[in-house]
Amino acid sequence: MKTYFVSDLHLGTPNYQDSLTREKLFVTFLDEIKNETKQIFFLGDMFDYWYEYKYCVPRGFVRFLGKMAELTDNGIEIHFFTGNHDIWIFDYLPQETGIILHREPLCTEISGKKFYLAHGDGLGPYDKSFKIMKKFFTNRVAQWFYSKIHPNISMGFAHRWSQERRKKKNKSPKLQFLGEEEWLIIYSRKILTQQHFDYFVFGHRHVPSFYKLSEKSFYINVGDWLKHFTFAVFDGEEMELKKYSH
Repeated sequence: MKTYFVSDLHLGTPNYQDSLTREKLFVTFLDEIKNETKQIFFLGDMFDYWYEYKYCVPRGFVRFLGKMAELTDNGIEIHFFTGNHDIWIFDYLPQETGIILHREPLCTEISGKKFYLAHGDGLGPYDKSFKIMKKFFTNRVAQWFYSKIHPNISMGFAHRWSQERRKKKNKSPKLQFLGEEEWLIIYSRKILTQQHFDYFVFGHRHVPSFYKLSEKSFYINVGDWLKHFTFAVFDGEEMELKKYSH
């Protein structure tokens, strides 16, 4: 039985139809792997924006939500990491779909191999502006005030802001593999000085990468499902980075 790692589906962007097309494709992918899978790790930003009010949640994504519920009902563990776009997941998704929610990096062992898993936002020496924003986003008082804004206003603003930031990000020269300058590689190397891990697996960067840190340790970025449609799979012995053919 295999373990799958996926990140950065960003459901909801850039528009309803394109998002729906990707959602259907991703559900097809989950259907294809479900009979050989024991656990799946969604490493963050599966939604381009998500905020749970007390009595309502964002509309849409019913195929993805239903598929997660189906898989967990059938005994497949789904570990769901909050990313910088879906940081405001609270109790709705765990209750309704059965996912196991993670807000911090996870250190775990799979078939005798040690894994360090995280979305990747706010880790390493860079991302300084987001580190400041994250403290604000996770502040309970700030969340309470934000929840008082009508969803039509707050969600509309959040989607526009996300799209504008993505346009700027897509023009950045940093949106390519930076080798030893990758801040998540720098971060992984720092962790290795304290503790050994066979695999460091992240999302966030949207740059699919498989990089050798040492003879026995590897950095993997699983890419995204906006442009690359990539994922990682561990069969109990070997780790592979693959592209979904569609």
